[in-house]
Amino acid sequence: MTTPLGLSVVAPCFNEEAGLAVFVARMAAAARSCDVGAFEIILVDDGSRDRTWSLIQQLSVSYPEVVGVRLSRNHGHQLAVSAGLSLARGDRVLVIDADCQDPPELVGQMVARLDQGFDVVFGRRRSRAGESPFKLATARLFYRGLAALAESDIPVDTGDFRLMSRRIVARLNAMPERDRFIRGMVAWLGGRQTEILYDREARTSGATHYTLAKMLRLAGDGLTSFSVAPLRLATLLAAFGVCVSFLLLVYALVGFATGHATPGWTSLALIVVFFATAQLICMAIFGEYLGRAYMQAKGRPLYLIDEIHVAVPPSPPGGPDHAGRG
Repeated sequence: MTTPLGLSVVAPCFNEEAGLAVFVARMAAAARSCDVGAFEIILVDDGSRDRTWSLIQQLSVSYPEVVGVRLSRNHGHQLAVSAGLSLARGDRVLVIDADCQDPPELVGQMVARLDQGFDVVFGRRRSRAGESPFKLATARLFYRGLAALAESDIPVDTGDFRLMSRRIVARLNAMPERDRFIRGMVAWLGGRQTEILYDREARTSGATHYTLAKMLRLAGDGLTSFSVAPLRLATLLAAFGVCVSFLLLVYALVGFATGHATPGWTSLALIVVFFATAQLICMAIFGEYLGRAYMQAKGRPLYLIDEIHVAVPPSPPGGPDHAGRG
């Protein structure tokens, strides 16, 4: 498969058996209609426990453009995307989830914007169908909080749905961090970036795989990867503690001088609890950053690919046991 590709589509899949065929049909039709020439659809099976992998193999027969990538285990959404990006060969690379919430039909508009000279065209959600008020509220809070704290200009209300130039993808693949927050990494790379507004659809089938725990982990990755604000919190707590201690010292001296010093344990207990809590918070923040640095220092592969399946075998980089290092 040495034909130059105008477009690569990277779609991570985790237990997407029910809706995968619909996604591939829509994605293939959209790619053909936007006149990009030859294209590929890279479906990354992120350790699915249903028939997702066997379905990917079947779809590669009906759609020669389908490239199946099977990871050794469930590595998580961001690493599954990273695995697909490492194998993508197109001049333009689209990242999109396989649940059809992000409409594949937008690829034509994205290609047109990219061909105008932009490096990245990302989808910005105007509305999000089928999601609970709690999910909407926490997402809004997260994006705006991260935008306020991050040292890079990360667009709000955006996911990983975006079209990127080959230059941006090459630079993204060269970034080695393990705790990956791809939308933030792409924003950090800079270049000419623009948005397309769209209405996010409800899932065609099944339920979301982003549990509250996974969302909190992603939020932690985004915050610690692109901001040192949590570390600065320790400095603020220390400064506040010094102020409180000075005021207590003044209070004690005045009370002693005027003969109104009242013995008691309540104020002492509150002081001890406050400073102990502040110290534990600081230790937790330091531990989070230290733990991430420790895991990064090990230098293990970000992911392991067990198998690559295509109708016509290509020459994949790294072979069938490709180990990704970012």
